[in-house]
Amino acid sequence: MKCFINDDLALSRPPEGPVASYIVPFAEWLGDRGYGLVSMRNQVLMAAGFSKWLGHKGIELSDIGGDHPGRYLLDRAQRPKLGDTAALRHLLAFLRSQNAIAEEIEADHNPSPVEQHVQAYERYLQDARALSRQTIINYRPVVRDFLNFRFSDGEVSLAQLRAVDVTDFVQKAISRLNMRRAKIITTALRSFLSYARYRGDITSDLAAAVPIVANWSLSSIPRAIGRDEVTRLLVSIDRDTRVGCRDYAMILALARLGLRSSEVVSLELDDIDWVAGQIRVRGKNGQRNDLPLPADVGEAIADYLRRARPRDANRRVFLRDKAPIRGFKGPSGFGSVIRRSLRRAGIDSPTKGTHQFRHGLASEMLRGGASLGEIGEVLGHRHVQTTAIYAKVDLDALRTLALPWPGEAQ
Repeated sequence: MKCFINDDLALSRPPEGPVASYIVPFAEWLGDRGYGLVSMRNQVLMAAGFSKWLGHKGIELSDIGGDHPGRYLLDRAQRPKLGDTAALRHLLAFLRSQNAIAEEIEADHNPSPVEQHVQAYERYLQDARALSRQTIINYRPVVRDFLNFRFSDGEVSLAQLRAVDVTDFVQKAISRLNMRRAKIITTALRSFLSYARYRGDITSDLAAAVPIVANWSLSSIPRAIGRDEVTRLLVSIDRDTRVGCRDYAMILALARLGLRSSEVVSLELDDIDWVAGQIRVRGKNGQRNDLPLPADVGEAIADYLRRARPRDANRRVFLRDKAPIRGFKGPSGFGSVIRRSLRRAGIDSPTKGTHQFRHGLASEMLRGGASLGEIGEVLGHRHVQTTAIYAKVDLDALRTLALPWPGEAQ
């Protein structure tokens, strides 16, 4: 006799075992998170099979642990396929959310001495310095590599660090890196050594021993996408699809407001003041900036909210198109949207990232007569030196300042 889960999903027989009564709520839980019918069916079948196995093994609901899914997959006659492990992980997460099984107890492990220092430094950056998650992600491997470089035997004694250890590590680490990555390494190392001195682990100022990576101020011209390429890109997006409707609104906000990718993906519904025609942006270091909301950007976002955005309690404006439905975890997801859109439109842009749109807006503003102060205000720069790079974009104006070459032309 069939057991109907919902109008579109049924099992050939009623589920058995300790999880049987949770199968229907589990399917509803999956549906609320945006999983499609095929994925829901596979996960429900997996849950039913797992429940039957638990019953045969005499395992009660309260005794289910994190090791049971792996044992079930090994005992099954079928070979595990892609998605089986994830399905069981989702089931256990659902059961925990219903207080049906105990929260998973983290395995007791003993981190290495190096890892203990890395974790302590990470907590310092997060709690005392309140640095962004991305900054911590950039700094963490540098510190780990440095400590492994100096204390390869496993025992870590920061008091034994000397200036030569610092310089040797930097010379080896940055020999094949570009300038941007080299600067991250030296900045992270200075930060860690300053932290170690603050804690009293070292007494001398070893941060001063970190070599300086040559970085000439304003040595390059911002790589900006042109206005025509932006127009071509936007026209190429199919706004009749849910994904296209979302991508169009995100890219238009990026190009018209000069936002950072992190500022676009972190937008929340409450950040948009439809009456005042303003949008609140969360910038670097928690800085908030209220910007006018251009009519076309507002219309694109409203169109997405009305027609394409999944119904979800998440307060983020822009949500992923694949389950689980939620906001983007970080800027990298938006970067993938940009790369895919550029490739589909056949546009050979200066870069493949999101920052070229920010540079493009600043360049257009400068050519339109805006001052560097006005550009900096729109872009959310705290220092005018940051905006000064765009003075090099107006090449026609710069040519009028060039002196003629003395003597006859050769």
